[in-house]
Amino acid sequence: MALFDWLFGRTPKPTQQNQPERAREESRPAPIARAPARPTFAHTLRVPEGSFRFVALDVETACSDVASICQIGLACVQRDNQIQTFSMLVNPGTRFDAFNIQLHGIGPDHVADAPRFPDALTALLPLLTRHHLIQHSNFDKQAMNAACGLCGIDAPDLRWSDSVQVARRAWPELKGNGGHGLANLKRSLNLQFHHHDAGEDARAAALVVLHAEVHLRLPFEELIKPAPKKSYSAAITLEGDPKGALAGSVVVFTGALGMSRSEAAELAARAGMSVKGGVTKETTHLVVGDQDLSVLAGHTKSSKHRKAEEMHAAGHPIRILGETEFKGLIAGHRIK
Repeated sequence: MALFDWLFGRTPKPTQQNQPERAREESRPAPIARAPARPTFAHTLRVPEGSFRFVALDVETACSDVASICQIGLACVQRDNQIQTFSMLVNPGTRFDAFNIQLHGIGPDHVADAPRFPDALTALLPLLTRHHLIQHSNFDKQAMNAACGLCGIDAPDLRWSDSVQVARRAWPELKGNGGHGLANLKRSLNLQFHHHDAGEDARAAALVVLHAEVHLRLPFEELIKPAPKKSYSAAITLEGDPKGALAGSVVVFTGALGMSRSEAAELAARAGMSVKGGVTKETTHLVVGDQDLSVLAGHTKSSKHRKAEEMHAAGHPIRILGETEFKGLIAGHRIK
């Protein structure tokens, strides 16, 4: 009907201007698809609320300056061990290095509307101060403190523990076999996370702790206690019984023995062996804990052990034996 009216001069010829709005929209070319920008939290920060078992924290930096925090991630572990993850971008107000951008994918455009570090810290502080924090290595604590220093504010007094130390305690076999970094733990523990995203890395650190709790059957409070420092008693020296079958021998003990050092020294002295504290040219026997003798790699042997091996290699008549072999030696030469 519209065409009939136009032919007889009743209506103007349809043009682009007087086409229906829907038709004009359909005739426009489709917009070019663009990769979505990383989310920013310029105005509203939905920081997790409530009480958690612990909170893992991770940061990403814009450049080689440890204070250049451009992303903060949190993993809040609930009472049922479910993890609530949160991350936010931070405008570090500094340069971005190409290496860092390639590593985590965050660039200057992503943080243009993001809060500066003091505002971000103010928003997070109520949560952080209420909970024990987990970091994977000491980098995150250093970065937070450095960023505070750069902004001229006091670093908050927060409670930190290191999931690397937890992992070393739970899986000592990974030392020398890939180590305890997140990348190797991801493979070893079959963790699922996207590396070099602050929220994801925080969640990974939390998962390491949860796995360690199950593996070691220890609660979080016990797991984060620092390992007790090894204490060594003063070296025991005893003169051997001159009537003993092994009189003239000089023995030195090293490593972890099943019996006490004093008990071992008494056994040796009764058999005629003089007990000394260090390896010298007079030493004829070095007794090493069985575990140390069979498990430790060469570079982790005690200094006494290494020195005795060097002397033996140089032709010095020194005998290195384990605790079990030492007991057999004493029993074989016991005075009847």
